[in-house]
Amino acid sequence: MDFRKQAIKTSVVACVIDDRERVLLTRRCIEPFCSRWVMPGGKIDHGESILAALHREVREEVGLEIHVEGLIDVFEHLGVGIRNDHFVILYYRCTPQSNIVVPNGEECTEAVWAPRDWLPKMDLPPGCRHILSLVFPGLPWGETARPEEPEAEIPGLREENGT
Repeated sequence: MDFRKQAIKTSVVACVIDDRERVLLTRRCIEPFCSRWVMPGGKIDHGESILAALHREVREEVGLEIHVEGLIDVFEHLGVGIRNDHFVILYYRCTPQSNIVVPNGEECTEAVWAPRDWLPKMDLPPGCRHILSLVFPGLPWGETARPEEPEAEIPGLREENGT
């Protein structure tokens, strides 16, 4: 019998959009999503408020201060992998206090202000594409992942589950 304690893994992600409708994307250098373009974000520490975590993660990854406008959507994954993990990712729309970004080199190696026309052609994880398709519905997104498709969101999960 498995007596491991299970927990919900909660993360926050900032969809930072400047006044020219460009989105801040970073190229990750760690898993998950190593080498792919993502929006800055990460785990909420125990005892940390959601918005404090959002500000901290953006500051840590690219040195940017943000203004949080509001929640875009929540992306949830139930029963993920052999450990039956539960992921909840909160995506917030934000505006930058400046356009100067400096990738930290530990989590991301590059940062760009991507014009909206670039987004459908970029190598983005499915959850990121889903959120951006809500923000920019008029772009040619094609198929985007839905929250109930965890295999499309978590790298290596298809192999782990044998699918």
